[in-house]
Amino acid sequence: MQNNTFSTLFVGQNLIKLSAVDSTNNYLKNLASNSEPLAEGTVIMADHQFAGRGQMNNEWIAEAGKNLTFSLLLRPNFLKAIEQFFLNMAVSIALNNVLLKYLPVGLTIKWPNDIYVENKKIGGILIENVIVGSNIKHSIIGIGLNINQSDFKGDLKYKTTSISQILQQDVNLMALLNEICTQIEQLYLKLRAGKYTALKELYVSKLYRLNQVATYAAAADGKMFEGTIEGISNEGLLKIKPLDGKTVEFGFKEVAFI
Repeated sequence: MQNNTFSTLFVGQNLIKLSAVDSTNNYLKNLASNSEPLAEGTVIMADHQFAGRGQMNNEWIAEAGKNLTFSLLLRPNFLKAIEQFFLNMAVSIALNNVLLKYLPVGLTIKWPNDIYVENKKIGGILIENVIVGSNIKHSIIGIGLNINQSDFKGDLKYKTTSISQILQQDVNLMALLNEICTQIEQLYLKLRAGKYTALKELYVSKLYRLNQVATYAAAADGKMFEGTIEGISNEGLLKIKPLDGKTVEFGFKEVAFI
């Protein structure tokens, strides 16, 4: 545990820094499963995450000491299981708000939870919820952001970017983490206060390709189609209106961005 000067009420006040770990989400899940209560807002930060994960067990690759890879414990037991995507919205908006200070142009949220600059990924979120009955007991929120990494290998160089690549200068990681924890806390408190509609409207307004005609592929049959993203459902399903049909709602991995 580390005391710090984060300007928050609880998010990040219990900060555990690790030099290396397989996955900060795994580490935090193990801590949370112990009998001794873990403070809400606990953050696990790693200089090097050698088996980081994204959505659907995709690998998250980050150069050691150059980026932010951390996980956060929250207890949103006020949220029902069917409302869990609202937590995703709050965290995505928080990251977008912080990065806007550094990257004011081209920043969007690619559904469901990637942060994009123009057509390149700069960050991602993996939320793992433990559900008891019809409500969330606790949530492990994993966040990876490309900050000071200037070189990406293989195909990643065409798909990925970082703050350093764009600004041609490095950013203080701890100062940035403080800003992120502050924003997550503020959005989380709004969520706890029941500001669901406002959060959803804000999330939708930041969506990558919103109201733009683009090409997609439906996982069910592999067919490609042109359509327009119109928004999301309360459950987090993506609403796309094909040019030649009615609006369709897609779940995770049910549609691919082409």
